[in-house]
Amino acid sequence: MNGLIPEAYAQAGGAAPGGQLAPLLMMVLFIVIFYFLLIRPQQKKAKEHSAMLGKLASGDEVVTAGGIVGKVTDVQEGFVTLEIAEGVRIKVQKFQVSSLVPKGTLKG
Repeated sequence: MNGLIPEAYAQAGGAAPGGQLAPLLMMVLFIVIFYFLLIRPQQKKAKEHSAMLGKLASGDEVVTAGGIVGKVTDVQEGFVTLEIAEGVRIKVQKFQVSSLVPKGTLKG
């Protein structure tokens, strides 16, 4: 039976070119891809959000992270006072303001 199956012997050949560098290059490639697809856009969005919070002024209309829409009446160091209805004011943390909306949105 052994005569039908030829025996295979390992041949001692030279190492494939770049064989040692291939896994390292793959890791570098994955890190670059993660940086450009995940990390960089998050940093850009965080920078835009902090710039928007720095420009908040009385009279701006905003939406909070909880979905509350209101007009800014007072801006302090870490808090913003919003008027959400006639005579109804709430104080929220400044970082909870998620976006500005165009003026006149509340009346519509």
